[in-house]
Amino acid sequence: MEDNAYSKFEKKDLILRDELAIDRTRLANERTLLAYLRSAITLLIAGVTMMHFSEWNWFWALGVLCLPTGVVAGVVGITRYRHMDAKICTGKSSNACSAGTGK
Repeated sequence: MEDNAYSKFEKKDLILRDELAIDRTRLANERTLLAYLRSAITLLIAGVTMMHFSEWNWFWALGVLCLPTGVVAGVVGITRYRHMDAKICTGKSSNACSAGTGK
C-alpha cells in the first residue's frame, strides 16, 4: 500500500473542497520550509557573531558548532519540503501543481 494520503482518490473525483485543502496543505508546507530556512540563517548569523565577538574559547567553539548546524537545518528543510511537495502533487492535477512550484 502506498503511504500517500491522496492515493485513494482518483484525480477526476476531487471536488473543489478537496483541491482547496490540497492548496492549503501546500501553503503550510511552504511555511514550514521558510521556518527551516529562517532557523538556518539565524544559526549561521549567530555562529559568525559568536566567533567574531567572543573573548572566551568555549564561546568561540559554540559559534563554530552553530555553523554546520545551520547548514544541516537548511538542507533538512529543503529535503523535507521537496519530499512532501512531491507527495502532495500526486493527488492534484499535474498542471496546477507544476505551475505552483516552477517545475
